[in-house]
Amino acid sequence: MEKLRRVLAGQDDEEQGLTAQVLDASTLSFGTRVKCFAVCFIAGIVCSILGTALLPKGIKFFALFYTLGNISALASTCFLMGPLKQLKAMFEPKRLIATLLMLLFLVLTLCAVFWWKKTGLAVLFCILQFLAMTWYSLSYIPFARDAVIKCFSSCLA
Repeated sequence: MEKLRRVLAGQDDEEQGLTAQVLDASTLSFGTRVKCFAVCFIAGIVCSILGTALLPKGIKFFALFYTLGNISALASTCFLMGPLKQLKAMFEPKRLIATLLMLLFLVLTLCAVFWWKKTGLAVLFCILQFLAMTWYSLSYIPFARDAVIKCFSSCLA
């Protein structure tokens, strides 16, 4: 279990300096981090489902809850990796474009609903938000993006 905790946290005992060991001692325990991750991730799923259930009430509720669900699900991984490591991983060169597009579509969805009041744009940005979040998530799975590209190119050929 300890080895799993170190792998998920991206730590190796030989690589940790004195400062890192002190900071590690003051953080949440592994069990608490997993529980917080689960609660935050489930809250994100509930928000997304709630947004879908509220779709008949209007696009405003759907876009708001769907976006909050995605933000909550994204934030949940901070409990597993830690916020600084999560930010570093998000802005690595291999997923920089996916991260920027995902964050852009999160903001544009909310802008389309609350400031511009354009329903069509909000729906478009929700779809693009979903695609950007999927592409971003696939970047964490080795060779997943390549597999998806090959699958779509073989289907379209």
